[in-house]
Amino acid sequence: MAYGRIEQEAIAKVEALTLRVLAERLENGEKLGEPFTNRGFSP
Repeated sequence: MAYGRIEQEAIAKVEALTLRVLAERLENGEKLGEPFTNRGFSP
């Protein structure tokens, strides 16, 4: 879970965490799968 003082701050933290998780998976040679490759962020 990510918290922020305002909604936009919380959203930014969640997006950053998501990108870190995806980057780690790519670095470890894992495939992301269709849901991750065909969709963007929509807060």
